[in-house]
Amino acid sequence: MYLLDIEPLDLGADVRSVGLELVGADENREPVRGADAARIWSRVLQATAGQEAWALDFFSHVDRVRDFCKLHDIAYREANQRSIVVPAPEPAALESLLERFEAETFGARAGALVAPGAPADSVLEGELARRGVDAYRAAYANYFFCAVCAFEDGSLVLLSEKLWASEVIRRVRPAIKGLEVEVRLPN
Repeated sequence: MYLLDIEPLDLGADVRSVGLELVGADENREPVRGADAARIWSRVLQATAGQEAWALDFFSHVDRVRDFCKLHDIAYREANQRSIVVPAPEPAALESLLERFEAETFGARAGALVAPGAPADSVLEGELARRGVDAYRAAYANYFFCAVCAFEDGSLVLLSEKLWASEVIRRVRPAIKGLEVEVRLPN
C-alpha cells in the first residue's frame, strides 16, 4: 500500500503550487521507486493534464534521453543543444521513461503552448537548458501547469494558476484506482 499526499505548497506569494508526495504507507514513509512508482506517476501526469496537450522536458543527460527514445521508438524534439521535449508519450512509453530516468530531475508542462502545431516556446526551452526547472517559475502562468519531477525523492511539484490541491485530487483519484494507493490531503 502507498500514500499519495497532495497539498498546497507555499513557495512564496508570487507562486501558486501543489505538492504531491508518493511514499510507502508504513512508519518509514520512504519514497516509492521503480516500476510501481513509474506506473503511478505516469497515470498522475496524464490525469493532471486531462485534455490539455502536455510534454516532458529533459535538460540534463540529454544524450541518454535521446538514445533511450530512439531505442524505444519514442517521439521527441530537440529543443536546443541541451534540452529535449517528449510530447505526451503513450502510457507504456511514459512508464518506461519515468522508470529509466527516475533518478533525474526533469520537468513537465501542459497547455496550449505545447499542443501539436503550436510554435515552440523557445524562450522557456532556452531557460530550461540554462537554469533547469527554476525556469518554470517565470513561465508557469503561460501554461495549464509546469511541473518539477523529482521522482527519486517521491515528489512532483505543480506550478499552476489553474489547479488547486482539491482539483488535482479529483483528477488523480480515478486514474490510480486499483493500484493500492491512498490519495489524501494531509492535515
